[in-house]
Amino acid sequence: MIEDRMQETIADGTVMIETAGDAVGQVNALVVRDFGDHAFGAPARVTAKASIGRHGVINIERDVALGGPIQQKGVMVLQGLLAGRFARTFPLSFDCSITFEQSYGGVEGDSASIAELVAILSELSGVPVHQSVAVTGSLNQHGRAQAVGGVHHKIEGFFRTCVESGGLTGEQGVVIPRVNADDIVLRDPVVEAVAAGKFRIMAVDTIEDAVDCMMAGAAGAPDPTGRYPAESIFGRVMAQLEAFNSALRERHGAV
Repeated sequence: MIEDRMQETIADGTVMIETAGDAVGQVNALVVRDFGDHAFGAPARVTAKASIGRHGVINIERDVALGGPIQQKGVMVLQGLLAGRFARTFPLSFDCSITFEQSYGGVEGDSASIAELVAILSELSGVPVHQSVAVTGSLNQHGRAQAVGGVHHKIEGFFRTCVESGGLTGEQGVVIPRVNADDIVLRDPVVEAVAAGKFRIMAVDTIEDAVDCMMAGAAGAPDPTGRYPAESIFGRVMAQLEAFNSALRERHGAV
């Protein structure tokens, strides 16, 4: 009954989840709700908002004591990943808050790491995220996708959301770590929809793979100096971070 009621609140718009279109700084993360005798998957909206600053990634769940230690560790890993990719020649001069929207209980685990980072990259680059795709997966500081639990629940939860929120379009699907791909056993309606090309399951190895699946553009590869192509998503992120840093230097002097 709890699972049914939650899906009803998504379908009627009480819980805001979109399964079509594009949006900047907004990602459908996949989570598992566990009530002891029953567990099920469902999407949860993760959003990011960036501005000039020096704090880096701001985890709202942590600041209000709703984030467990593993969730907090996952966000700190993202800060290290961003620094390694974009702060080789200048400091990370940004504030970017991230949060699970319409979440009023505790959040634990690092399986939303890919979702959180994609939301941050979208917000910084201005490149939208496909709302027809949901994602689960942990990341390490090198940007490699790591295994997570409950993947079958998560896939089936988003599949049901798509079916009950306007039906399958052929564009909808989920992104999962490749290391989880051999371990999932799904219900027949999901398997049949995938076989018919109505629903997609995309396995990824890196954050670049996830970006290519979820966003309207290519992540981009660095040249020998560490610069990314200007029109790539990572190139746009670096340009925005450089602009933030320049603005701070002009206002407060060199740091």
